Amino acid sequence: MRNLTLKALVLTAIICFTSLISKAQIGYNYAQFDAGVAGALNQVYGDAQSITKTASERLSLNYNQTPFLNYILEGEGGKLEGGKHSDPTNRVFSNSYAAFTFRIQVQAGELMDYSDSPFKNGLKNLYISSGIGYVVNHLTTTRLSTIIPDYYTPGENNSNEIFIPARIGYEFKFYNQFDEPSVKIDLGYQYNFVMGDELDGFKAGKANDQFSQICLGVKFAIGSKISYRKQITY
Repeated sequence: MRNLTLKALVLTAIICFTSLISKAQIGYNYAQFDAGVAGALNQVYGDAQSITKTASERLSLNYNQTPFLNYILEGEGGKLEGGKHSDPTNRVFSNSYAAFTFRIQVQAGELMDYSDSPFKNGLKNLYISSGIGYVVNHLTTTRLSTIIPDYYTPGENNSNEIFIPARIGYEFKFYNQFDEPSVKIDLGYQYNFVMGDELDGFKAGKANDQFSQICLGVKFAIGSKISYRKQITY
């Protein structure tokens, strides 16, 4: 009787192990965390009349509730610039900044069944994202116009601003031998709604400052693997 019980336990363990191995091989598993690096091309829409493109770099850590529902913590730094000395207001600024952002990202694969359609399968990695950010600035500015006599623009050379990021993008997933997403290329456009008018160091007009970013990055799967309710790749 004891031998029969032992055999039954061994057989049950083998069946469970085989089931887990099979599941890993058909593409239901994914890493719960990603670590990433990215670069961005930035433009400020503020009180300077000319728009300048600048670069920044960022690091990110993702918590993946599912392969298509992600919670993202980012830190970035770089420069924001704008204006020309030939502009009528003569406003010119250069901004060394650091920003920290938390975003929730929802990909189309979380909301639809993509198993029966090549078109939907291609759309499953399209995402929208938003959250909250905080930017710290150190600026050098041209406040007194050399073109218009006695024309002066007030503002702060150091400022802290809260902003709301709105992002749309696409995540190209690359899979390992178990059909698990292991590397992701992220291409996105992000528009940041700043809750103040000091991003460029100028306090002018009635509208708050904004800035946009075209972002390209790579993420690597790290940490433990968990299972998803449906197959990730087709």
